[in-house]
Amino acid sequence: MVKVIFMRVNEALSRSGLPDLDYALNPYLGCEHSCIYCYAREYTPDEEVSRNWGAIIKVKENIVELLKKEVRRRRKGIVGLSTITDPYQPIEKELRISRRCLEVLLENGFPVSIQTKSNLVIRDLDILTRYTNLVDVGLTITSTSKEISELIEPHAPPPEERIAALYRLSEAGINTWLFYGPIIPKVNDSDDIIRELVRIAKDTNSEFYYDKLRIKRFMFRSSNKVLRNSIRTIRDYDWNALYSKIENLCAKYDVPCKPAFDVSETKYHTLDKYIHLN
Repeated sequence: MVKVIFMRVNEALSRSGLPDLDYALNPYLGCEHSCIYCYAREYTPDEEVSRNWGAIIKVKENIVELLKKEVRRRRKGIVGLSTITDPYQPIEKELRISRRCLEVLLENGFPVSIQTKSNLVIRDLDILTRYTNLVDVGLTITSTSKEISELIEPHAPPPEERIAALYRLSEAGINTWLFYGPIIPKVNDSDDIIRELVRIAKDTNSEFYYDKLRIKRFMFRSSNKVLRNSIRTIRDYDWNALYSKIENLCAKYDVPCKPAFDVSETKYHTLDKYIHLN
């Protein structure tokens, strides 16, 4: 049972360090999807949420009202919805806070980039299709296998629902992208998975982003077998060979493809510079 706590905040938009984003907007703290690898728990500035990842969700109940004021005085820029939580996690179906924020941003001319693992984003097609020049939507699809997804993303929608959402968005004229990450050695790095995801990106005219698993502090404390095995094997993994395979497949199918972050980075903490605490 997920515990929901309502809270008030002093700011809706915060500066983002993520590539191509000017602002971050996170309507919630914590995420019900409970992905075993989720980095966000280390960047969530609420210890109660980060220590109980997936079990406690805090709702920023006044964020829409704040946003309505901020869009009148902030310089226009690209807003990431969201950066440390999924804007379309299950609680959004009832509360509709992401939807209301999306509407405020687009009505006031702020471009929005959405990243989610949920087909709930389809609910907001009525808004998205009115502002196709201002919005893009990315679906995180780590595998085409339901079994693998259940192993690493226990409470997220299954891959087939995310894939169907990506097709629906593309057919509606929305700019779409597919995020393949994190890539976990010997879990979701098979040739079949990569080939199928590239094909889906091709079919949906989506850009293809990829990223490796980044080892974070919480993983050393985890009892999860997948994470423990990954820690033992990841340093000897041939990432360059994998990246070449992905790039070659994308080139073969004429799919725009690039790493989500700088693949030349060798230290595991370098993702930190991109994430804004909000």
